[in-house]
Amino acid sequence: MGILEKIAEIEKEISRTQKNKGRSVCVRAERCPASASFRQVLQNRRFEKCACVSLGLRSRRLPVACVLVLPPSVQSTFLSLMTSTESEAASYEFTTLTCIPGVIEYKGANIQLLDLPGIIEGAAQGKGRGRQVIAVARTADVVIMMLDATKGDVQRALLEKELESVGIRLNRLKPNIYFKPKKCGGLSYNSTVPLTHCSEKLVQLILHEYKDCTPDEFIDVIVGNRVYMPCLYVYNKVDQISMEEVDRLARKSHSVVISCGMDLNLDYLLEKLWEYLALICIYTKKRGERPDFGDAIIMRRGATVEHVCHRIHRSLASQFKYALVWGTSTKYSPQRVGLTHVMEHEDVIQIVKK
Repeated sequence: MGILEKIAEIEKEISRTQKNKGRSVCVRAERCPASASFRQVLQNRRFEKCACVSLGLRSRRLPVACVLVLPPSVQSTFLSLMTSTESEAASYEFTTLTCIPGVIEYKGANIQLLDLPGIIEGAAQGKGRGRQVIAVARTADVVIMMLDATKGDVQRALLEKELESVGIRLNRLKPNIYFKPKKCGGLSYNSTVPLTHCSEKLVQLILHEYKDCTPDEFIDVIVGNRVYMPCLYVYNKVDQISMEEVDRLARKSHSVVISCGMDLNLDYLLEKLWEYLALICIYTKKRGERPDFGDAIIMRRGATVEHVCHRIHRSLASQFKYALVWGTSTKYSPQRVGLTHVMEHEDVIQIVKK
């Protein structure tokens, strides 16, 4: 029996198991070998790398990258609208067979957008080159899940299930758990908060298989190959549904409604994409001159003055004396700060060297 057949058999057994408090430990115990089997699939990196190269699913990655994850029935018109790259769109499925890269220029940042082939049911097991497609999605900063608003939530549930099966956790934070294996000494179990999902007996059972969180999150920490990334659900073709349905979809969390055919709400989508990427613009200023608002430095949210120095020049941090900052990150403008000062969006900085 192969790995994929073993996983399917375990998942089928879990689906037949009656869900109650008394059998929860049994269900979690069955998921341990299933996670171990998935780990064997994900660790086969050599095959995925070679397959991605041969099938044209690899491209030169920019510092900021997003991927379009969509079912095969959704047309790839979004890439052609947002970038200068033309992507084939037709009324039949599987019009996109390779990875098509494009670049979105927004607020001075170059955001790479990768249009991937459609994901079908069973993609996590390799159907429709699904493993190679999802391997590209694991390297992105944000997942844009393009959905058809006329087909309800069926597509969303299918894509979430396939991404979840290969270790991609959407819109979830990494569990705040510290796990350190030891050669001897037994199990030391400590919790800083009251636990509602895990017990010491359940933790011992999971650790035995793998030598306040859920058991699934605890397994993710032990396995260590999970990817936590933000996801933006984009519902296209809202011009073909009723206003009540548009309002229902728009009120969902992490969701945006658009219409590529009528160019509706695309500006708001770019604003949400900027927010999910957690990018900020920082402007520089020379002494005695006005700030240069035409050329911004694009940084991640939480970047410090030291990160800005490294972005300008690698030797600037060693020659740093102090910096003057204007903007929302300071108590008054200008404020003299050091290397550890955290910058915010649209701050202006003037660096003084020794």
